[in-house]
Amino acid sequence: MSETQYNAESIQVLEGLEAVRKRPGMYIGSTGSRGLHHLAYEIIDNAIDEAGAEFCDQIAVTINIDGSMTIEDNGRGIPVDIHSVKKIAAVRLAFETLHAGGKFSGDTYKTSGGLHGVGASVVNALSAYLTVDIKRGGKCYRVEYVNGGQLKSDLHVIGKKITGTGTTVIFKPDPLIFKETTVFKYDNLRSRLMELSFLNNGLTIFLSDKRGETKSETFCSQNGIIGFVEHLSKESAVLPVHKKPLYFKGEKDDVIVECALQYTDGDDESLHSYVNNIPTDEGGTHESGFRTALTKVFNNYGRKNNIFKKDENLIGDDLRDGLICVLSLKVKDPQFEGQTKTKLSNMEVEGIVQSLTNEGISQFFEQNPSVAKDVINRTLTTCLVRLAAKKAKELKKKARDAEVKALSGKLAACSGKDKSRNELFLVEGDSAGGSAKMGRDRRFQAILPLRGKVINTYRAKIDKVLENEEIRSIITAVGSGIGKEFDLEKGNYARICIMTDADIDGAHIRCLLLTFFYRYMKPLILSGRVYIAQSPLYKVEKERGKIIRYAFDDNELKKELKDLGKTAKISRYKGLGEMNPEQLWETTLNPVNRRMVQVTIDDLLEAERKLRILMSEQVEPRRDFLMENIVFTDDDM
Repeated sequence: MSETQYNAESIQVLEGLEAVRKRPGMYIGSTGSRGLHHLAYEIIDNAIDEAGAEFCDQIAVTINIDGSMTIEDNGRGIPVDIHSVKKIAAVRLAFETLHAGGKFSGDTYKTSGGLHGVGASVVNALSAYLTVDIKRGGKCYRVEYVNGGQLKSDLHVIGKKITGTGTTVIFKPDPLIFKETTVFKYDNLRSRLMELSFLNNGLTIFLSDKRGETKSETFCSQNGIIGFVEHLSKESAVLPVHKKPLYFKGEKDDVIVECALQYTDGDDESLHSYVNNIPTDEGGTHESGFRTALTKVFNNYGRKNNIFKKDENLIGDDLRDGLICVLSLKVKDPQFEGQTKTKLSNMEVEGIVQSLTNEGISQFFEQNPSVAKDVINRTLTTCLVRLAAKKAKELKKKARDAEVKALSGKLAACSGKDKSRNELFLVEGDSAGGSAKMGRDRRFQAILPLRGKVINTYRAKIDKVLENEEIRSIITAVGSGIGKEFDLEKGNYARICIMTDADIDGAHIRCLLLTFFYRYMKPLILSGRVYIAQSPLYKVEKERGKIIRYAFDDNELKKELKDLGKTAKISRYKGLGEMNPEQLWETTLNPVNRRMVQVTIDDLLEAERKLRILMSEQVEPRRDFLMENIVFTDDDM
């Protein structure tokens, strides 16, 4: 065996945008749907920064017929003059060079979402083609790229005596990079643009989709984040006195904090935080400061005004039920964890937000005592439930011990102790569960059969949810707890795999289980641990079973029949229970052959909106959604 040479020549240097194409996940998080939309958001955020600097009041986003995207703003237009050091036009520098941009010094933009100077160049690197048009100084300039940032035509003038200023970027994601999908989702863009219109008072944003039947919408808010909270709470019952959101705004040490919140009679919290218009889905120091101040203000006011009894004291969790809040910061030099900017890490921001929140809410409570009392009594109800639960803890421990004992006869646990490898399959029906138990690799695969359909956890209160035997079994098996007590690190499995029949009932069960995970174990989804197992619809045999192939849909069936011939025998599976253990292992359980769909959330706001439409008790929104999104065949008419 020859030794592999490892010397100076083994060290590779990736020049220019080559590094981005080699490791795109480092820059946009993934090459799936989320990463695809991240490209659009990078260019949109550049336009939003122009709006934040008060040079732009209109942005137009268009999904074109060929799947490309056009983003146009009426800002100042990217500079086209020659850079004194690099000796190329500034616009080329922005689109061809990593860490080149106008947001480092703080002179061009006081605050901005694009901080690393890689947004425009990364989009260019991951596009099949990209064109930039710039209106500036009475002229219109153009520069064009193809094949991941290769210059097609240098900056040149395409029009003179042009009125107005602005930048237009047209790009098409490269299918060589985005192999999973290059299709932009209208609803994802709609949700993000609506957010941005609320976060930027008076900014008008146009969205249009020219694919198929043309769709278009215009977003513009004159009521800012107050309107945002009203939009989020429009389908919830607000407290009788607290009909208008609590609002405050303050500035300290170049950090601007703006917040609007409202309490409803719901059981969940809906807190949306932003830094320089960027959604911080994973929170950070600004959320920590806000929560600390919120708890302190509520306790101080409650004790000062004799709302509390002697032993009553609110903790942070008591303030979450029914809270709808938008927290928006403007920070001159924010530090995020990762290029995708989902968590703020500036330590100094925590104290600033805490101070301004304390001041803002205290002042509001003093001026609106009836609202203050209404809101604090709402949180006190949660507090009393918590205290009652604490007193009953010992009794519940005995019940939990009995639950674990009962589960031992239902769950086929895996023998391996490596939690980073182990996976739990939630299998529809005892028959399929039995086959899965015999066909699995018991070293790392656990099987939990489920009987019937679990409760719709979107509509039900938590006490009803916990009365459901199948839900209790899932909670016990996963081992991470639920809701506010959920701890991802205590979980028993690296993957939770939903395995249901490939029919309508199976799809409904998947939907119910995903709703449960979203409401009570959301970190499982956000950390990428929830999967949907794909089972075949057809078995195709030839030569008396010597040749066996599987098809997962009608298109695959056609391909198999074309390859094996029309004499092949076709068997359609009505459910997982029709497969023997060997077939189930070969098609659905074996990590080498199986097909798994990882459950991800591209947009939390959009996920919440769709769950509310599909799983709540309101019939009309669900009917309208289904009519708009289901493709009916002649057989359905």
